[in-house]
Amino acid sequence: MLLPVHERFVCQAKEKLSQDQRVRGLLAGGSMMTNTMDEYSDLDLIIVYDLAYQEQIMNQRLLIAEGLGNLLSGFTGEHVGEPRMVICLYGPEPLHVDLKFVTLEEFEIRIENPLILWEKDQEISKIIKETSPSHPYPNSQWIEDRFWVWIHYGTTKLGRGEWFELIDHITFIRSVVLGPLVLMRNGQLPRGVRKLEQYGVSELEELKKTIPLHGLESCYHALKSTIHLYQRLRQHSDVLIKEEAEHVAIAYLEKVYTSLIK
Repeated sequence: MLLPVHERFVCQAKEKLSQDQRVRGLLAGGSMMTNTMDEYSDLDLIIVYDLAYQEQIMNQRLLIAEGLGNLLSGFTGEHVGEPRMVICLYGPEPLHVDLKFVTLEEFEIRIENPLILWEKDQEISKIIKETSPSHPYPNSQWIEDRFWVWIHYGTTKLGRGEWFELIDHITFIRSVVLGPLVLMRNGQLPRGVRKLEQYGVSELEELKKTIPLHGLESCYHALKSTIHLYQRLRQHSDVLIKEEAEHVAIAYLEKVYTSLIK
């Protein structure tokens, strides 16, 4: 459902960008692309531009964002590994908009086929027709090679009573490992823990057990639940199991916990 606040911004963005000779098109990803928008949806927009203006565009991307509406605050996306993106809050009616700036050449490598809102000379349509998107999937061996190191690290935080850090660490494992594996098992794209509640996954109760409270018992049991769920999900992948690392990490967790409850 495209709300008036979304529609107004998109119309204004199309009008502004179509007057910029450097820009070749405006696209929409996310929930607008899949027609699943609601009142809480943000806008994921892609501004495609001519490679000849790359340095200029990258230097001016915040200025371009300011020209699309009443920008209350905006910053670039280095913290999420995407410096080409400007993350924006517009007002006075609050609207979150992610603006991703890509060249025509960069657009050839993409994770999805976004919705074309406006384009010049059918260049973007031609790229979509001639190339295919590819969504990155987690590598099972990459996960296995790291998982038991992460469990050991979490156990050291358990031993020190650093609950906040351990809670964040378990959250990281849930987002990078458990969430994507559960989503794939349920026929969804591996996007962290996004919309797990809405997909009716059978692992939902197990995932809830990996969410700890601030304290020894809860954090210990959350770590144990994280291990058990991973072991079950791992059974469905072709992976070289790090048996010794697994044994050592689990034994260390039990040793540390036992020493703390004595």
